[in-house]
Amino acid sequence: MKFTLNWLKDYLETDATLEEIADTLTAIGLEVENIHNPSDIYNSFVIAKVEKTEKHPDADRLKICHVNTGKTNVQVVCGAPNAREGMIGVFAPAGTYIPGIDLHLKKGNIRGVDSEGMLLSERELGLSDEHEGIVDLPDNPDIGQTYADFAHLNDPVIEIGLTPNRADCASIFGIARDLAAAGIGELKPPTIPAIDDTIDSPVNVSLAFENQDDVNACPIFIGRTIKGVKNGPSPDWLQQRLKAIGLRPISILVDITNYMTIAFNRPLHVFDLKKLNGDISVRFSKNGEKLDALNDKSYTLKDGMTAICDDSGVIGLGGIIG
Repeated sequence: MKFTLNWLKDYLETDATLEEIADTLTAIGLEVENIHNPSDIYNSFVIAKVEKTEKHPDADRLKICHVNTGKTNVQVVCGAPNAREGMIGVFAPAGTYIPGIDLHLKKGNIRGVDSEGMLLSERELGLSDEHEGIVDLPDNPDIGQTYADFAHLNDPVIEIGLTPNRADCASIFGIARDLAAAGIGELKPPTIPAIDDTIDSPVNVSLAFENQDDVNACPIFIGRTIKGVKNGPSPDWLQQRLKAIGLRPISILVDITNYMTIAFNRPLHVFDLKKLNGDISVRFSKNGEKLDALNDKSYTLKDGMTAICDDSGVIGLGGIIG
């Protein structure tokens, strides 16, 4: 299981160092398998402005960019089609490691012109597969600040080996609770306001296991209808937290469900009322049933998987919560 230090501190008031937290986690049976601090890489890159561009004298597709890094002005030979005077991007000086292409950058000479670094694409930063152009930052960010500070990539990621008997710590809040019990800080329980029902739900939810003993596969499933919701991209802070632990942001509604699952071990599903066919039930899947997932792939299910269904078939998978 992965989580970030700042996310943990949403629920744990502590002055403990990262090393002290890691040692305590291992001591209470939540063995730390890895700690990754993205700032170790991204602090090497800075926000920089292209003050001037000119054509390369010996290559039609290359430009010579004069780049202001906040501390000095450097010359960069760049082949990106969107490189232009006045744009603000991410500069990597010679001597830095470029994670997206696994390259240790050296000062170069390209067709007779010295180049003192690179202006980076998202692919070269290791953020996506986009490499048609270099990063073009909006809103006039501060020239010279590190990319780690600009993109909030200075939050260490902690990975623990979670054993099956520790469902109580299958959430960041649960981990914070155990650390607080171990004396490493004080638990900060979230304030959750009660929200009264204002509409009747047109969809019923039921547990539909053939054998009553099987209900332990999903002892509780609750639904609520929410109207007036507009879907779209998540805010940056939410996308950054999900990306940090290896989850792909999809949309605000889906991302909220993933956030709550990781934060509180309360798996959620969001369904579009207009696309539901009848009521929702939870049962075991049947061999050969299909599930169309959010990653645009279709999966063939086996007997005995905990399935969330409507009248047309399986629309999601569920499981036990701790």
